[in-house]
Formats: sequence, C-alpha cells, structure tokens
Amino acid sequence: MMIEATSPNTSSSDGMNRARSTELPQRVLIVDDEPEMAAVIEQALVRRGYLAQQQHSGDGAWDVLEREDYDVVITDINMRGMNGVELTERIVQNRHDIPVIVITAFGSVETATAVLRAGAYDFITKPFEIEQLVVAVERAIQNRRLREEVKRLREEVARAKPTSELLGESPAMRKVHETISRVAETDATVLVTGESGTGKELVARALHKRSKRKDGPFIAINCAAMPEALLESELFGHAKGAFTDAKTAKRGLFLEASHGTLFLDEIGEMPPGMQAKLLRALEERAVRPVGATSETPFDARILAATNRDLESLVESGRFREDLYYRVNVVQLALPPLRARGGDVLALAQQFITRYSEPMGKKVRGFSSAVGERLLAYAWPGNVRELQNCIERALALARFEELTVEDLPPKVRDFKPSFVVVATEDPTDLVTMEEVERRYIQRVMEAVGQNKTQAAKVLGFDRTTLYRKLERYKLGGATTPSAKD
Repeated sequence: MMIEATSPNTSSSDGMNRARSTELPQRVLIVDDEPEMAAVIEQALVRRGYLAQQQHSGDGAWDVLEREDYDVVITDINMRGMNGVELTERIVQNRHDIPVIVITAFGSVETATAVLRAGAYDFITKPFEIEQLVVAVERAIQNRRLREEVKRLREEVARAKPTSELLGESPAMRKVHETISRVAETDATVLVTGESGTGKELVARALHKRSKRKDGPFIAINCAAMPEALLESELFGHAKGAFTDAKTAKRGLFLEASHGTLFLDEIGEMPPGMQAKLLRALEERAVRPVGATSETPFDARILAATNRDLESLVESGRFREDLYYRVNVVQLALPPLRARGGDVLALAQQFITRYSEPMGKKVRGFSSAVGERLLAYAWPGNVRELQNCIERALALARFEELTVEDLPPKVRDFKPSFVVVATEDPTDLVTMEEVERRYIQRVMEAVGQNKTQAAKVLGFDRTTLYRKLERYKLGGATTPSAKD
C-alpha cells in the first residue's frame, strides 16, 4: 500500500511476520511530529512482529534513547525543534550501533546527501509503500547484527591462536568436531570426504593431534601426484638394487609413520595396480618393499581423503570395492564452505589476523558490507578460495577495515541463484517437470556434483538419478562417468 503523510489506514496481513524469529521482538523507535503518520507506521510494524513505539519530537526521542536500547530508529526529517538530520547526527555520535532510517518528503539529491552524510543507514521519500519501509527496517536490523557479529568474531579470533585448526561453530562443523572427538583416540581407519579446498588434511591432522599417537609422526602423501612405480616405492620402500638407481635400501612411508599416522590424500586417484597392493598391506598390516623377498610389519594409523565419489568409482570398476570398505571404516564428510553459514566470517577474520602483519598491513577486520558479500558468495573453491580472497583484499587494502572495493570482482558482484517455484504472476509459472529439473540442478550444485549425495538428498536410487540427469541434460549419465 502507499503511505502518505495524511493516510490513517493500513492494510497489512495479520499472518505476515517479517521480523526475524528470536526470543524477543526487535524494537523500533518511530519519531514523527505527526501522530497520525507515526501511528500508521507503528501499526504496520506491530502486525509484522516488531515492537514499535512512538515519539513525536527529536528531543523526546533522544531522551528515550539515552535510557533504552532499540534495534532501529525511523525518523521524519522535518520536525519542530531537533530535526531528523540533527537527531541522526546525535545518534551516530553517541549510539552508533543503532541504524537510522530517515523519512522525508523532499527527495532531492541535497536532502539525500545530507542524511547520508549525517550517518543515516537509509532514507525513504514520501509517499512510499509500507513494504518498502519494512524491507529497509529488516536490512537495517540485519546490518546491525552483522556488525555486532563481525566485532565479536574479531575479538574471538584475537584471543585464539591464529593457526587454530578447523575454526567454525556452524551446525555442520559441530558434527565434524563431534565425530573427530569420538574416533580420534581409536585406531580406526577414517575416510575424509569433501570438495577440494574444504580442509581435509586439517581434519586428518586434528585426528592425529587428538589421538594416542600424537607424539609420533604425521606423514602425508598425495596419491595423485606421482606415477605408480614411484608411488609404490614411496609407500612401501625398496631394497638395494631393486632398480637402476636403487643404490641403497629405502624405508617406505608406512614404516616411517610407525607409532604415528599415515595420511593418504586423494586416494580416489590411486592407480588400479597400486590399489591391490595397498589392500594387501592394510589387511596384513605389513609391507613388502620393492625388490624385497619378505614383508615387514608396520604400526601406523591410516587416514585417507578424497574429493571423488568413491561409490560411483566402485560401480564403474575404477576403484576396488574391497579397498573401499577397508578405508571407509569411518567416513567423515566435510561440508563445503557454502553450507557453513557464519563460519565464513570467522575464517575471514582469522585470515586477516594471520596475514595482515606479514604483509605490512594494519587491517583489523572488515566492514559489514564486506561481511554481507562474503556470506552471499557461493565459494566453489571453499576455504582455499576464501583464503586467497582475503590475501588479495589485504594486498589492496588502504584502510583499517577491508572494504567492498578490496574484494575480487567475482565476490563483489556475485548474484546468488535461487530456484523459484511460486509466483503471483501467472506468466512466470512453470510445469512440474521444469520445477523438478531446476531442483535437481540446484541439489547437484549444492553437493558439488556428487551423485551419491544428491541421490540421498533427492530420495532417488542412483539409477533413477542418472536417468533424470540424462533426461534433463544436466551432465549426468545412466551409468557412472569418469567425473563421478
């Protein structure tokens, strides 16, 4: 509906509640020397779940603000006594944590400049739709909460060690921490899964540091980084004279990791021939060096990690099923960064703390606008991409806080995509088939194209999922492909 200075009525739905669901409703102070206008705004906000109160002068409003706390202030600009600009300036100087929305009947550039220069969060010109004001209130409250969260994270990270592992308190990460706590002290083989850049090696190191083997070595090897012959020699060692350059015997990593942990990263990339040899070593708890005639027992805990869908690789015959069950005694699925909510902000602050001093920068944190961009971005490269983003932003930073201009363009200009299945415009309505296609596409994006996880989310068996991917041309196939 359109609100004018003399309009006494409102037509909002009692069932609509746009206020954020919290234990206490958000408090809004409405300042307007026209009681009718203040009443219209108050009624509209109360019907949406806010706790709204009126004041009819700038001086009266300031007296209240000195005693009480509000989440946002809405003020008219033209009032007798202290006007809206003066009230805004006083709030910004003394209660800078409270965002101010200014309402004015004069929508000139000069007026906008004056209220924004005074420190107002936003301004709205009369006449206006009530939904326009409600959206502005929601954004102002969210902005305040975000600024408070950024401040809290800055203090929290400052107290913590800059290199603390696996930072994050999101529900997804709490599950990870719980699993680590439950299996760390055992010798069970753990398979860490997750997209590239999610921190799988950090999980492996955390398991080692909390285990009874923490005083032993932690040795990691990337199974995709070397040819099969070299990988075999690295893992199992070789006897003197086993091949042309083997002038001395060499202990393999299985033995080097004795009384500690051996981490097999990217195990899904291991060549088929090596898979059979690895399986025997794990089953016998002994290794035979290349060129040797006897086996040597080893005492190391085995951890493995992959960003591949091993179940699909097993189905297609590219990964041994018996080896899969041997390394997948306990599976620990690491969530992508986009599923970790506010952890993005905590990690960003950690990277600022870690890198600002070595880079010769005096950056303490980031603005709330930066926080909004970081939360909105999808982070396909996960924590590794966030780290790169913050390092780049620090290199360009000119102030004590990172600004939006410091962010990479793809983060700064990111537009999130959503699956829309309802609309009031009949021309936007789509068929159920199109709804299904969009939803499957969205789920595939959310799980990083992992068909096993997507099938579980969608409630399909894998054959059905492959058939639908092929039908909708979403990059799937009726049988697992090399990219699964």
